[in-house]
Amino acid sequence: MYMTVTEASEKWGVSLRQVQRLVTENRISGAQKFGRAWMLPADAEKPADARKRRRLSKIKKSDDFEFVITGAAIPAPRENPDEILNMVKEERLRFIYEAELSYLKGDFARATDRYRKSEGDNPVRLRICPLAIAAAISAGDYHAYTEIETYLKRTVQTCTEGNIKAIAELSLATAAVSMIAPEMAPEWLRAGDFSALPFQVKSIALYLRSKYLHCIGQCDAMLAVAQTALTLSSAESGITIADIYLRVTCAVACFELGRAEEAKRWLLEAMRIALPHGFITPFAEVVTALGGLVEQCLKQEFPNSYYAVIEQWKRTWKNWITFHNLFTKDNITLVLSLREYHLALAVSRRIPYAKIAEQNNISVGRLKNIMRDIYDKLFITGRDELSKFVF
Repeated sequence: MYMTVTEASEKWGVSLRQVQRLVTENRISGAQKFGRAWMLPADAEKPADARKRRRLSKIKKSDDFEFVITGAAIPAPRENPDEILNMVKEERLRFIYEAELSYLKGDFARATDRYRKSEGDNPVRLRICPLAIAAAISAGDYHAYTEIETYLKRTVQTCTEGNIKAIAELSLATAAVSMIAPEMAPEWLRAGDFSALPFQVKSIALYLRSKYLHCIGQCDAMLAVAQTALTLSSAESGITIADIYLRVTCAVACFELGRAEEAKRWLLEAMRIALPHGFITPFAEVVTALGGLVEQCLKQEFPNSYYAVIEQWKRTWKNWITFHNLFTKDNITLVLSLREYHLALAVSRRIPYAKIAEQNNISVGRLKNIMRDIYDKLFITGRDELSKFVF
């Protein structure tokens, strides 16, 4: 059984020109030419990207951080992402891919375990941290989360190398935007300045930037950033975790903007990449945000994945809410501005609004508006809950 060059390009998700180049370089075993047309074995798999391997081999082992960051940026094969574990020869790099695959499949315990097993190998551990933090939150493991957070904060405080410090801040930013605490995002993320970051993680940084924009209600900008970031992901050479999440982010942005059909198109595109391989986590995370669209798309094209996605959402959504509450309690003076915290203290002590407004030279109406913002930031509804947070 054979397939044409066109069929191979569709199967592998690459351009027609790239398949033609692979054939002419004799990199596809069993390919035969009939007249002017090339025919490929129907079960042929796309060869690994030799350019990625060459770039990795040229990096000096002494520059360990760059070696790890580059080695962790190889896209997984589109037809079988798990094959990346066989493609990567170094066990320490496989730790990173094992963490990614485990997280995407909802095996949060294994993703967190990869973080712990990387103790003593700071470049690998730093690269795993964004996944480990998200896994700890999804699993409801606050102890693991605080352990990772402490390690990252210590790295930020003690590291003198700008790119390593930025990677640590990238992981902390993952927690900040996930907990809907944009005030705690690093300044470079808020400003959109990624100059200190290695190129290999800029698509992840742009994804976090789009999440930050979502937190502050700028959905048009969120969509633009996510679409731009997709141009940095090499869809021709396989699947990356950013490829999936950026498409989901585009779906969320379009949904928020009232563009339901466009949101559905983005969501289905992400599902077609991810769900055949059991990557359910990106969709379980947005069930609530997409107001029924996830369920609709699952029933339409992926009914066999419906139960797995929805059950994971049921298990993990309450953990995210609990984490948000714990996170904001522990970091309330960072989540709120100094003025907001001062007003929250007064309100939580049951001081009348009129007296608080007079003491702070603002109107009662203005005070009520500020308090609504505070309640929104803390995901609470009134004074009773506020008192629990403040005290």
